[in-house]
Amino acid sequence: MRTSFGTPSIVPDGGEPDVYVVEHDPGIPGRVWGGVDSRTTGFETVVTDLLAGQYTKPIRVVAFNVAGGWCCDASVEIAHELRRRCDLQLRDIPFFLQDFVDRYEGRYRDVQLPLPMRLF
Repeated sequence: MRTSFGTPSIVPDGGEPDVYVVEHDPGIPGRVWGGVDSRTTGFETVVTDLLAGQYTKPIRVVAFNVAGGWCCDASVEIAHELRRRCDLQLRDIPFFLQDFVDRYEGRYRDVQLPLPMRLF
C-alpha cells in the first residue's frame, strides 16, 4: 500500500482486524475513549466488556480498520447485539446500558402527541 505521497505505508496490507472503541462518560473529566489492549478490540470483546460493566455510561462505539481505510459508528450494531444476548439469557438490559441501547435501537422515543385542549 502506498500513501498519496508515493511513499510506502507503514500499515501492513490486509489481515488487519476491525477495531472497536467505546466512548463513555466516567464523570470527571468527562467523555473519554476507553483504553483497550490492541489485541482485544474486536466486536466480541466490546460486547462482553459492555455487558460486564467495564464502561460507565457508554455514548457510542466506533469501528475502524486502518488497512481497509474505513471508519464507522457501530453503536446500532452493538446495541442490537446487546439486546439479542440479553433476550437469549432471558434477562433485562443492565441498568448501566439501558440508555445506550434505547438510544440506538430507536425503540423508545419520547413523543409528545398534540392533544386538543378544551377549556370548560
